[in-house]
Amino acid sequence: MPRADSSRSRLRPLLFRRRQIWLPTWWGALLIAGALAAVGIGLGRHAYALLAPHQPAPAALTLIVEGWLNRAELQQASAVLRAGRYERVLATGGPIDPEVDAGPWHNYAQRTAAQLRELTGGTLPVIAVETPASAQERTYLSAVMVRRWAQQSGTRLGTVDLFSVGVHARRSWLLFRMALGPEVEVGVLAAQPTGFDAKRWWTNSMGAKSTLGEALSLAWTRCCFWPGAPGSHDELWGVPAAPK
Repeated sequence: MPRADSSRSRLRPLLFRRRQIWLPTWWGALLIAGALAAVGIGLGRHAYALLAPHQPAPAALTLIVEGWLNRAELQQASAVLRAGRYERVLATGGPIDPEVDAGPWHNYAQRTAAQLRELTGGTLPVIAVETPASAQERTYLSAVMVRRWAQQSGTRLGTVDLFSVGVHARRSWLLFRMALGPEVEVGVLAAQPTGFDAKRWWTNSMGAKSTLGEALSLAWTRCCFWPGAPGSHDELWGVPAAPK
């Protein structure tokens, strides 16, 4: 029996080791919890400003408007256009589900282009840049289609502004910069959302869902979204491959 105890004592240093750790007291735990709560409240109050940047590029002559915006948000875009700074407007967007919107348009790009022409009185050329149905990140694919439109039409984009809305703006801004590449400077304008008070987003279920959802989506995009090489079939997931 002593021999077995001796054997176990020799094994302990090989498999285990003793460490001394410090644990907070109740007062220490309360202090840590209070600090974390203060950080959380601070981030919460500034979350909207972080996710909805408003940084237009001074030299932009093209305004890209995301096609899923509602009419009230498009009215904000038309107010920007009436200032007379831009030379053209590109409306993006993919197919419209007929069960969601039974209007006369087949896709959001066409719908947004028509509404912007109406709201601006036809003072600027508004071009619908349609996005195909795809399992790809839809915002990214919309940006890719803008890049393809520029290549096919011989248009040098140079500097553009992206018009989005609310907390979706920063992620859209990131994806358009990724798709258009370093040769195109991209600014961003974030319209005020119409469904909730942006400064008190946590008091409204729609605001909380939008803000928290976009924060998670932005984190996923930064760490996990890796599109294919420019012009590859992987990048244009959903666009039929060219025949060989």
